[in-house]
Amino acid sequence: MYAVAIKRDFVAQHHLVGGDWGLENRAHSHHYTVELKLEAEELDSHGFLVDIVDLEAQLDAQVRYYENRTLNELPEFAGLNPSIERFAFILCDALSARIDTPAMRIITVKIWENDNAWASHSRVKEHSA
Repeated sequence: MYAVAIKRDFVAQHHLVGGDWGLENRAHSHHYTVELKLEAEELDSHGFLVDIVDLEAQLDAQVRYYENRTLNELPEFAGLNPSIERFAFILCDALSARIDTPAMRIITVKIWENDNAWASHSRVKEHSA
């Protein structure tokens, strides 16, 4: 299995809802690091899994959208607790819809909210025959 990954850093805000998590219930910022990883069993005819320039453009667009915003105020988080688990799912869903490389089998988004804590979401990309 081949893998290609890129990462970006950005700051965004959120506050947790639906439970008593102390200071996490108040609006606060995180310096997030997001890693996007694609996996495939084969490479294309040029020896690439994906065009990294395109991959970077897709991730950069998502980072620009979330950067310096409050996650709770965004429509994709409406009525949801903006945990890093949920954030990883939402980003993976958005990137999976935008990245179409024929060989890709697995897409994974990992989000670090600090040096010690991360969550990820992976999905198998089904291709029509």
